[in-house]
Amino acid sequence: MLTGIAFGGFADYNPGMNEAIAFDTHQFVKNLTESGFTEQQAEALAKEQVQLLNSNLATKVDILAIKVDIESVKADIESVKADIQASKFELLKWMVMAMIAQGGLIVALVKAL
Repeated sequence: MLTGIAFGGFADYNPGMNEAIAFDTHQFVKNLTESGFTEQQAEALAKEQVQLLNSNLATKVDILAIKVDIESVKADIESVKADIQASKFELLKWMVMAMIAQGGLIVALVKAL
């Protein structure tokens, strides 16, 4: 019979740091054996269930890593915004200079006529 509660409770199962949920393997095995499964079948199913739960649920560490990634993306976005603002200023400066040059050219052509 399997022992313990939480994150599998298997002596031969060595879960990593991604444990995300407590799972009562003893009760799970008990329910399966009462339903007609052999103890070996029930233990195999319980072990697989624990591995499935632990591999598919996000942990606090996973969430923290995502938050760090989000903050990094936010910083990148702010950098891009600053680059866009600088580009807007440069474009506006060139447009004003072109308008002044165009105005000077028009004045020179009008005087020449």
